[in-house]
Amino acid sequence: MEPATLAIRFPLLARIDTPEDLRKLPKERLPELAAELRTFILESVAKTGGHLASNLGAVELTIALHYVYDTPFDRLVWDVGHQCYPHKILTGRRDRFHTLRQWGGIAGFPKRDESPYDTFGVGHSSTSISAALGMAVAAKARGESRHVVAVIGDGAMSAGMAFEALNNAGDMEGIDLTVILNDNEMSISPPVGALTKILARLLTGEPYRTAREIGSSLLSAAPPLKAFARRVEEHMIGMLTPGTLFEEFGFRYIGPIDGHDLTTLVPTLENLRETGGLQFVHVVTKKGQGYKLAEADPIRYHGVSRFDPKAGLPEPAPQPAPTKPPTYTEVFGQWLCAMAERDPLLIGITPAMREGSGLVAFSERFPDRYFDVGIAEQHAVTFAAGLACEGFHPVVAIYSTFLQRAYDQLIHDVALQNLNVTFAIDRGGLVGADGPTHHGAFDLSYLSCIPNLIVMAPSDEAECWRLLTTAYTYEGPAAVRYPRGTGPGAPLPTALEPLPIGKARVVREGKRLAILAFGAPLAAARPVAEALDATLVDMRFVKPLDAELLDALCETHDLFVTVEENAVIGGAGSEVARLLESRPTPPRLLRLGLADRFYPHGDPQKLLACAGLDSESLHRAIDDFYRTSP
Repeated sequence: MEPATLAIRFPLLARIDTPEDLRKLPKERLPELAAELRTFILESVAKTGGHLASNLGAVELTIALHYVYDTPFDRLVWDVGHQCYPHKILTGRRDRFHTLRQWGGIAGFPKRDESPYDTFGVGHSSTSISAALGMAVAAKARGESRHVVAVIGDGAMSAGMAFEALNNAGDMEGIDLTVILNDNEMSISPPVGALTKILARLLTGEPYRTAREIGSSLLSAAPPLKAFARRVEEHMIGMLTPGTLFEEFGFRYIGPIDGHDLTTLVPTLENLRETGGLQFVHVVTKKGQGYKLAEADPIRYHGVSRFDPKAGLPEPAPQPAPTKPPTYTEVFGQWLCAMAERDPLLIGITPAMREGSGLVAFSERFPDRYFDVGIAEQHAVTFAAGLACEGFHPVVAIYSTFLQRAYDQLIHDVALQNLNVTFAIDRGGLVGADGPTHHGAFDLSYLSCIPNLIVMAPSDEAECWRLLTTAYTYEGPAAVRYPRGTGPGAPLPTALEPLPIGKARVVREGKRLAILAFGAPLAAARPVAEALDATLVDMRFVKPLDAELLDALCETHDLFVTVEENAVIGGAGSEVARLLESRPTPPRLLRLGLADRFYPHGDPQKLLACAGLDSESLHRAIDDFYRTSP
């Protein structure tokens, strides 16, 4: 937006280049700024796509925090990062906000190398209190009089890590740490295990009501005793409230506070800033605040593509258009329902990603076999292990980067015991605009080294269906890793028939050169194989490899090229190298994949080209290898 247009449409926001500018405004003008900022976010995200509802709900809170605290000297730590857009706009990135989540533009999450105001890089949940506590301890060690504030919300309080940090902080003295719970009653999917639900159950349950009625009857004749009992009752209720829970951790509890009322927020935060110590502030906000469509459907408006804010998001078609293939996530969702129809022992589990992982239809058709465990990946995996011990067959639907958080449970609780758990791993490879916190760059590496676990990577939608069936029918732990978005459009099978374990598929017969593709890169490798008259193999299995086929290819091919959308270090190519090195005269091997770096956010095709995994780059890499290798 041109500066002149910005100044006309957003006169207050146009004056805010840093929080220092914000702090020059009189308090009575802050609601006006909030209205401008909310409109600016709505119009901007409608053009770029991104997280919308959570950011609309955090506008007033963000303004109040930067108005009261001396950022960036005072540390402000965001959790998850879904609500950082107002923060980015107020901290010098307003004029670049049109580049949000685009190649070369600003990131969709806090990022330390992007701004000194981004004190801690995030993208996954429940890290803010731990990081903020570390900063507060560092300030104390240096004798610095700085305040540290952690803002946690969007369901992140359901993860054990948040409570581990609270437990640790409560045992420390002389620490200045404020934790703000941005309570919008939402994560990405509807919340589970909320403290308010627990309290409601306790206070309306039969034991509590019975005890209260008996006590009232017995003590009605003794007014002093009845008054004393009422005080005891109120104390017991207080012990069950969230406020008392956090006070037991050693925090002073303040709230709940209306998170959209700046006339309350600002003076409250000012008082807390002067008080210092361990403080827990319960702020209630509304996800999608100020945009009626997002308020009414915060799940749908959590993460959006480009849309017309006047019309709202287009209604999904009743059925996918015939020309548009289903996404891999949709393929998984269809497969899960089909397999659940056949096997009553199937249990579907997700850590707060019902929509993202394609479980909506399953949750509606099989509610008794569907479990959203909240943002608790470690628990999700061990919960599945317990179900498997009792003869059920759990399917854990989880993003690649989220499974990283449950690695010990995957090894210790599932694989070590060789339990029958199937992992449907979404977002494998480079995911696009969400960037390095969400790229599934390491799963083939961290999965392949685990005993008892078989690992598969489908090359198209049909292969995804077949390999999911193969994983489910395998007696033991099995993982199917597939990318985000759509594939080449292969028609789905109608039957649920498994493939032979560890058997690859030769797509094209060629000479001298064998290209071994693991998963989605098969599509980019196909024209390269045609141009170079190479043998092209859809490997299907990362573990176990098809050793028999590779041995046969060694007799007629002198160069193997492995292609994977995963870290080269420790990836599928490393497994091929390990197998080939045992041969007396192993063929030459070129391993292509993700380099030893973190890849930025941006258009998926640009990212693939950056990583050297598009067709042109693959062809060039092979030509260069031929030219330079002996």
